[in-house]
Amino acid sequence: MKKSVLWLFALVLLVSHVSAQDTTEVEKPWKFSGFFQQNLNQVSFTNWAAGGESSFASTSNARVTANYTKNKLKWENYIDLSYGIVKTEDDPIRKNTDKIDMFSKLGYELSPKINFSSVVNFLSQFDKGFKAPGDEMYVSRFLAPGYLTVSLGFDYKPIDYLSIFFSPATGKFTFVLDETLSETGAFGVDPGESVNPEFGALMRIEFEKEVITNVNINSRIILFNNYTDSDASNRKNTDVDWLTGINMPINKFITASVGFHLLYDHDIKIPKTGMVNGEEVTLYSRPTVQFKQLLGIGLVYNF
Repeated sequence: MKKSVLWLFALVLLVSHVSAQDTTEVEKPWKFSGFFQQNLNQVSFTNWAAGGESSFASTSNARVTANYTKNKLKWENYIDLSYGIVKTEDDPIRKNTDKIDMFSKLGYELSPKINFSSVVNFLSQFDKGFKAPGDEMYVSRFLAPGYLTVSLGFDYKPIDYLSIFFSPATGKFTFVLDETLSETGAFGVDPGESVNPEFGALMRIEFEKEVITNVNINSRIILFNNYTDSDASNRKNTDVDWLTGINMPINKFITASVGFHLLYDHDIKIPKTGMVNGEEVTLYSRPTVQFKQLLGIGLVYNF
């Protein structure tokens, strides 16, 4: 019954987005923007006495936004994509970053600073991920995991560059559409299941501003608390997804970027390994903070 209610809630919000698209996409004004960025890094050694390992890395980032405003109706959309590979001298090519992020927020203005809004957000990745170079067994792939979040709430914008969205009614669906991974209970699904539905409260805070000349900060933090966890003690836990990027254009076509991504999901257990009798074994698995840091310089095309 709980799963049926959650699926119905997701369907209602998705239909509302489709209906809004049918009635407004022919109207104006629309505002479109985006960028494509390509970072490359290469190191090569020949007879280098101090040692070292030759390597090559490539990272591609792209973002497209489409925003619509007319009268009291506001519709914000973006697609954020990222994919990178790295090749070292003795290891095969493997990915080092991989992201699909699709977002849509439809709002109706209640006051100059407050909108009644619905949000749909989909997250996944393009390719298989491996724990270590040379591993044959992958630990993730497209739609394993995949995340679909549908929310209904209020969007508060006290200033142009700050948005605070709060939803007391949010459905969060974690997909693991891979039989091997679902059998292990990866990413919080019950072993053998392909979907983990949750219902709770969500807060999404977004900040985007040029803080000083040619230094732009884009930061987003998402907090989610699950009302429906069968373990009452877990209802006190809050999932955290905090992503921040700092872009520093050097000229029209070259930019430097710094970023970090912090994740905490109480449903995801991270294994801790250690050596026992000369063999590496899993000692335990528990929720923990995940962290990724990015630094790059490369070519960028804005449109």
